[in-house]
Amino acid sequence: MIKKSLIRRLVGVGVVAVTASTAGVTSLAAQASSAPSHQPKVIASGLNSPRQLAFSPSGSLYVAEAGTTGNTACRPSPLDPDGGAQACVGLTGSVARIGAEGYVKRVVTGLPSVGSPADALGPADLVFTGKDTFALTTGLGGSPEYRTSFGPQGRDLGKLLKVELKGYGKARVTTIADLAGFEQRKNPDGTDIDSDPTGLARAGRGFVYTDSGGNSVNAVRRHVWNVAVLPPVLTTVASPAGPPAGFPADAVPTDIVKGPDGAWYVSQLVGFPFEKGSAAIWRIKPGHAPTKWATGLTNVTSLAFDKKGHLYAVEIASNGLASPPPIGALVRVRPHSTSPTVVAGGLFMPYGLALRGDHAYVTTHATDAGGGQVVRIHL
Repeated sequence: MIKKSLIRRLVGVGVVAVTASTAGVTSLAAQASSAPSHQPKVIASGLNSPRQLAFSPSGSLYVAEAGTTGNTACRPSPLDPDGGAQACVGLTGSVARIGAEGYVKRVVTGLPSVGSPADALGPADLVFTGKDTFALTTGLGGSPEYRTSFGPQGRDLGKLLKVELKGYGKARVTTIADLAGFEQRKNPDGTDIDSDPTGLARAGRGFVYTDSGGNSVNAVRRHVWNVAVLPPVLTTVASPAGPPAGFPADAVPTDIVKGPDGAWYVSQLVGFPFEKGSAAIWRIKPGHAPTKWATGLTNVTSLAFDKKGHLYAVEIASNGLASPPPIGALVRVRPHSTSPTVVAGGLFMPYGLALRGDHAYVTTHATDAGGGQVVRIHL
């Protein structure tokens, strides 16, 4: 069975092997594919599988780190159940604040991280709800039973958490909602029970989030409910990796932001075999069916609007994850466009995106334990 969770898809086609074989490639070394005015500058390094990032109300930059997993409750990896690979859990997930001159301070530690160091799932996205308070999604890549198999250290996987930074000596972490539990109860897309909460946004007094495993967009306030389900994407050509033309690849929504028009905009990765140009940006207006706002993108993981209403997105692998190495780009997406405009290419496995002023901040080396970076790109 082809699982739906995001990182399982990345690793399942050999991205980990590619990452190891191209370890000498860095974001800086690949700058030649960007125009001089848009060349990325590394502002932080040494991160553990960095995913989404966000600015606090005071202007500090925070990054969710999926972690380095651990050595507890190990079991055969669902990526390679017959090959001897192990999936383990550890409390190595974290949230880091990026300070002056690239100083990395982990302000929240001890969060769950599951898988192997090269395919960790854990802290995924954060959104501030106050000066020192934010909500945080944690990935899982499976069912609540899969989570339970990892014991107490895995109990906060697949959840929406509330994090309070001040007044407790160390960060106080409590549960807002069990998102994997919702997937099990309702299973919006009607396929296997697979939850991997990823992108997160505020929605009034609640939140909306993407479940990359469940192919769904859901909302949370006093309870969790489904907003939309993205349909499978039929491949257009036979793939060397195996599937024939017409194979229903999973939709894999990855991030969600509110647009200037008040609608929700959702990025899409599209699952195995990761066909180039198969992803879209979806526009979702509650009570209406999702519509494609732009097409022709590839393996999109994050998006953000600037103050002028321009939409930017991150492609984690611009030629598709089945075509190594995983070199991606920051792109600008125009309404109804059929291909994006590259702002900065040559980024090694970029993932998260935040905008501030006339700069974009992008996480790169997104599955590297200790090798993750944040780069700044002038727009």
